[in-house]
Amino acid sequence: MGNEKEEVKEEQKREDEEDEQVVNPWEVSAKDGGKIDYDKLIDKFGCQRLDSSLVDRVQRLTGRRPHVFLRRGVFFAHRDFNEILDAYERGDKFYLYTGRGPSSEALHLGHLVPFMFTKYLQDAFKVPLVIQLTDDEKCMWKNLSVEESMRLARENAKDIIACGFDISRTFIFSDFNYVGGAFYRNMVKVAKCVTYNKVVGIFGFTNEDHIGKISFPPVQAVPSFPSSFPHLFPGQDNLRCLIPCAIDQDPYFRMTRDVAPRIGYEKPALIESSFFPALQGETGKMSASDPNSAIYVTDSAKDIKNKVNRYAFSGGQDSIENHRKYGANLEVDIPVKYLGFFLEDDAELEHIRTEYGAGRMLTGEVKKRLTEVLTELVERHRRARAAVTDEMVDAFMAVRPLPNMFY
Repeated sequence: MGNEKEEVKEEQKREDEEDEQVVNPWEVSAKDGGKIDYDKLIDKFGCQRLDSSLVDRVQRLTGRRPHVFLRRGVFFAHRDFNEILDAYERGDKFYLYTGRGPSSEALHLGHLVPFMFTKYLQDAFKVPLVIQLTDDEKCMWKNLSVEESMRLARENAKDIIACGFDISRTFIFSDFNYVGGAFYRNMVKVAKCVTYNKVVGIFGFTNEDHIGKISFPPVQAVPSFPSSFPHLFPGQDNLRCLIPCAIDQDPYFRMTRDVAPRIGYEKPALIESSFFPALQGETGKMSASDPNSAIYVTDSAKDIKNKVNRYAFSGGQDSIENHRKYGANLEVDIPVKYLGFFLEDDAELEHIRTEYGAGRMLTGEVKKRLTEVLTELVERHRRARAAVTDEMVDAFMAVRPLPNMFY
C-alpha cells in the first residue's frame, strides 16, 4: 500500500507542472498559450529521445530511407524501440498497433500524420497491423450517441484505408463491434491491476467524471497484447507490439507497460510524435469548431490556398524592407513547419529555410510552395478515399486470419 501511495504521489506531481503545460489524451496546452516544452515532457513521462543512431539503424535493417517524419524528428521519443529493432535483427517478429478516436466526419492533416507513418512502418518491416477505432471513447467524451459514434468510425475508416494500408496485413476494428471474448478477458485482467487512485493519478479524473471514463483505459491498453486477437496471433502470446502515436497518448501506455508483466505479457514499445500545429501557430489549437485552424482532407484547392494565405502564421517581417534586412523567424513560421512535415525533398526544404531565414525569399513565395504541396497531398488523398467502398471497409474490419502477416 505504501508503494501505491508513492506512485500516486509521483503521478500527481504533474498538478504542480500543469501551471506550465498540460498534456494528456484529452487536452494539450502550455502556460499562457506558449509552446509545448518537449524536453520537459520527456522528463515528466520518462520516455527516451529518439536519436540519430536509431534512425540510422532503421535504414540499415529495412534497406529503406527513413521516413521524413523520422529524418526530421517529428517522431522524437520512444519506449523500448531499440528492443523492437533488436528483436527484428534476431529474426523475431512484432506487430503494429495504432488507433483513431472518431469524433468528426472529416480528418485534418494532423490526424493523417500517425497513419502516414504507420503505413511506412508496415511497408518497411513487413509486419501485421491492428487499428483500433475507439467509438466507445468518443461516445463518452464527446457526448455523441452510440449510433453516431459508430457511423463516424466507418467514415474515418475510409480515410485510414485511403492511406494505402495492405489489407493482407491489416485488421481495423471498432470497439463497439469487437470488444468481447479474449479481448474482454484481457480488459478485466488489466482492470484488476489498476486501482482507482492509480487511474486518477495517471489520467486526472475527477469526482465529476462518469464511471465510463474511468473504466475506459483497459480498452485502449489491451490491443497491445497479441492474445486479444486470437484470430490473428494464435499461440503467439509473447509477440512484441510497437505503437506509433502522438505523445499525448503516453499515459495509456505507461499504465499498460506497468501492468503487462503482472499479467504475463510483454510490455508494448512506443514511438511517439510531437503535435501538429494549428495554422494560427504552435500556441494555437486545431479545433473542429474553427475550420480555419486546420487543413482538412475535404478542403478544395481554393480552400487550401485561402487558409494558407489568410491564416498560416508567418515568421516574416512586417515590411519587405525589414524582411530583406532581418529575414524570417523560422521558429514561429507555420508554412515552414508544415513544409517540414510534407515536403519530401530535403534539399529543397533546406534551400527554403536558408533563403527565407536570410530574407532573400518572401513569405508569399513560401506560402505559394506550401499551397502546392498541400493541394497535391489532399487531392491524392481525396482520390484514394473516393475509391474506398463500403465493401472494402467490411473487408478490412472482417474478423479473419491475415494470410500475409510476416513475409
